[in-house]
Amino acid sequence: MAGDVTTISVKILDKNYQVSCPVDEVDALTASARYLDEQMAEIRESGKVIGSDRIAVIAALNIANEFLNNRESLEVTQDLLGDSLNELTQRVSQALATQKSPK
Repeated sequence: MAGDVTTISVKILDKNYQVSCPVDEVDALTASARYLDEQMAEIRESGKVIGSDRIAVIAALNIANEFLNNRESLEVTQDLLGDSLNELTQRVSQALATQKSPK
């Protein structure tokens, strides 16, 4: 049922956390926790950052950077698609006008 909330356990950097979320978002939350755990483990294994808090901040910065870059790429793609769609619409309109015009 929509709006139902459940509590799931996620493991991040060898520590379990109980997190509440809507039932229909469990898979997304699990995938997000897995991704965060992978990012934090990678940072920890590099040996350049020590301490869970610092590792979490660096992981958050990296993920925020990925998000912003992806959002920018999406905006560029949307602009290009919009331009292409407008051009295609004009071509179709011209072709239809040519077909309708008397010969």
